[in-house]
Amino acid sequence: MPDAFFRLEAVSGRARAGRLTTDHGVALTPLFMAVGTQGTVKGVTPDQLARAGITVVLGNTYHLMLRPGADTVQALGGLHAMTRWNGPMLTDSGGFQVFSLGELNQVSEEGCTFKNHLDGRDELLTPERSMQVQHKLGADVVMQLDDVPALPATRERTADTMRRSLRWLDRCVAALPARSAQGRRQHLFGIVQGGLDMDLRAESARELVARDLPGYAIGGLSVGETKEQMNTVLDVVTPLLPAEKPRYLMGVGFPEDMLAAIGMGIDMFDCVLPTRCARHSLVFTSRGRLRMKNAAHSADSAPLDPDCSCYTCANFSRGYLRHLIMAGEMLGMTLLTIHNLHFYAGLMAQARQAVLEDRYDGFARDMTARVTAKAP
Repeated sequence: MPDAFFRLEAVSGRARAGRLTTDHGVALTPLFMAVGTQGTVKGVTPDQLARAGITVVLGNTYHLMLRPGADTVQALGGLHAMTRWNGPMLTDSGGFQVFSLGELNQVSEEGCTFKNHLDGRDELLTPERSMQVQHKLGADVVMQLDDVPALPATRERTADTMRRSLRWLDRCVAALPARSAQGRRQHLFGIVQGGLDMDLRAESARELVARDLPGYAIGGLSVGETKEQMNTVLDVVTPLLPAEKPRYLMGVGFPEDMLAAIGMGIDMFDCVLPTRCARHSLVFTSRGRLRMKNAAHSADSAPLDPDCSCYTCANFSRGYLRHLIMAGEMLGMTLLTIHNLHFYAGLMAQARQAVLEDRYDGFARDMTARVTAKAP
């Protein structure tokens, strides 16, 4: 019997439509998860997130572990109660943030020693500590601690980090309690590593699948590789992952990249892109990208996207939004964030409908051309 956590509902080519069922509700796939690094998606409230169509929020284990601390989050009822987000949540392992410190960390078989960026203290993050923290945070989906190699890397280094990640995964499996500190089910995902070496990627995928996990992520991308290299990795890895389990591509967020990845069998995405771009006045629309600091928008009474039904497009003109951005008003960044998140959620919903109607490839070609068009 397939795991009740995930149910595959339809396939169109290699694209998939499915359903994730968690103790905090259902999320339909393909899906985009909004990134809430510090326990908040920057610039918007939980209610605004839900109204934008977001169904899953991601929390950052590294940052929450250091501030306010896992014990504090637990004392406040867990991440859901503290943030007032009632839908499904995912927490990463903290590994990417630790390893992105580069020369400031030291990796051993035990774990990774790093400098606390808040007070300079030495910290040790082990697979067991990552699971303990995520247990206290109480997310529905938790990620294994993995060893993330920087690119470019030698084959020896890539193989070493990939196999260490497998050993750390086994320690994560052993360390994670059956339920969160709040008594909820938690679903542990393993992470496929192997850099740009396809043999190592295949080895990693096969080893993860042999452990029969609730879900599988593909990590180590969006770190400087080309889009062609990323697509080659997906083309090799996704056929090796079981059809009855969800597949998560970590850190990828340009609309055209997500459309391509869905076409290769990916179900889940996360990225800071829509919120970060909104804070820097870049808007995603069904007719291309808009730079709201462009003077061409100063007296434009049209909405950001005439095909969009979000709160921002239903109420405010490009001219007013540009004024807010140029004046440095927080409202401008919030309104652009609402729009970008609504656009991303809507793109996933449209992709899902195309899969259900078995027309995904044509949909993806047409939508890719539209979202990458040059807008004023």
